[in-house]
Amino acid sequence: MKHRAWWVSVLAVCVVPGIAFAQDESGIDACGNIYLEADAQCEVIPPGVACEAQCTPPSVQVACAAELTASCNGECNFSADVDCTGECVADCSADCAIDPGAFECSGSCQADCSGSCSAQCSASNNQAECEASCDATCAANCDAECNVVPPSADCSAQCEASCTGSCTAQANLDCQINCQADGYLECKADLTGGCEASCQGTEGSLFCSGNYVDHGDNLQQCIDALQDLHFEVEYEAQASASGSASCAVAPVGVPTSAFGAAPWLIALMLLGVRRRR
Repeated sequence: MKHRAWWVSVLAVCVVPGIAFAQDESGIDACGNIYLEADAQCEVIPPGVACEAQCTPPSVQVACAAELTASCNGECNFSADVDCTGECVADCSADCAIDPGAFECSGSCQADCSGSCSAQCSASNNQAECEASCDATCAANCDAECNVVPPSADCSAQCEASCTGSCTAQANLDCQINCQADGYLECKADLTGGCEASCQGTEGSLFCSGNYVDHGDNLQQCIDALQDLHFEVEYEAQASASGSASCAVAPVGVPTSAFGAAPWLIALMLLGVRRRR
């Protein structure tokens, strides 16, 4: 087994590179089921003023949408429309047949479902919240259906799951958007406070494309999940009195005192662990 490497950033940003190809958009369980676009970039901001400054109501909106989708599921449990599913499966099967090996259930489902979010929310009083709710609802239903279908399944099985997920989400969009609208105010207040608390702790907070990620005190598991999905994760460090900048690499087993690092920096070293592929 190859050793792992610890990447530490001092007065700089060290990037853990992702693989450069399109990844399906999806909710991520270990990260509070947050919905991320394929090109999302994530960053661990260390404790301090700069971290707390990012903890604003708009930055927690996407995390709230994921949380509220789950809480509204009991109320919004309509079945997929048969006509929607039939039309979707026909189109999906034609696309899948072109290159079955490249077809991805969740990606296809999300694209079919979220494509209607802009139109669905065009007349909303708060379009940003509405679209966040729409995207989160699509992601939750797509993942629920597609996660039980192995990638090796044929086009028929994958399209059935993809279309069931998309059409189930579409059947529940109005209900989910209305239900979630009632919970945003309280949710944003709670998550803004949670974000600030993380920024005052030893680890800092994780943001993806400016959106706070509520990882439920399981930051490393969330980062591992993001990296498994080939998202980039950056580690930003605070300024030091010397004004120097460096990115150091230490082999596994090197004592933390070798760097004379502060506790939060040691935490970042541990968070920066990435398996070599």
